[in-house]
Amino acid sequence: MRTIEPIVRWDVAFSLFCLRSRYCNQSAMVSKAISHTGDGHLYLLFALLAVLIDSQHGGDFLAVGLTAFAVELPIYWLAKNTLKRRRPAEFSDLLQSHIVPSDKYSLPSGHSAAAFLMATVIGHFYPSLYPACLIWALAIGTSRILLGVHFLTDVLIGAALGIACANLAINSVL
Repeated sequence: MRTIEPIVRWDVAFSLFCLRSRYCNQSAMVSKAISHTGDGHLYLLFALLAVLIDSQHGGDFLAVGLTAFAVELPIYWLAKNTLKRRRPAEFSDLLQSHIVPSDKYSLPSGHSAAAFLMATVIGHFYPSLYPACLIWALAIGTSRILLGVHFLTDVLIGAALGIACANLAINSVL
């Protein structure tokens, strides 16, 4: 475990920097709204719209998205419950969470994994939407840090997981 101690120290220092800012409470309000967009309801809405509006790609979009989530969710759950990384507030009394997380552990960030998965799948089928979706996914990951429920490395690993699962599904289904 000594090999990851510098990463943990850096993660805690970065979280302290973000969460001890004088603008922390204001950014938390905005971050809550952004984070909520990654709860899953917009993914379902986008998939339904794709199926209803795009007869050429909508079915493939749905199949790839479902396949990607079918791969990502078990990996996410297994990693989270095997690694059991504590959330930022458990590392220091100076770190506080602005929301109650939906589960106990922090690594990887499920919101980041799902957001980057969706951004990648949307970008494959609808390339003109990719820049906006990528910015949205980055905003969700950032919001999870600013809310005090994830470290930067949780978000980065979640993003990598989502992108990898999306690419695997794209290459497998199509």
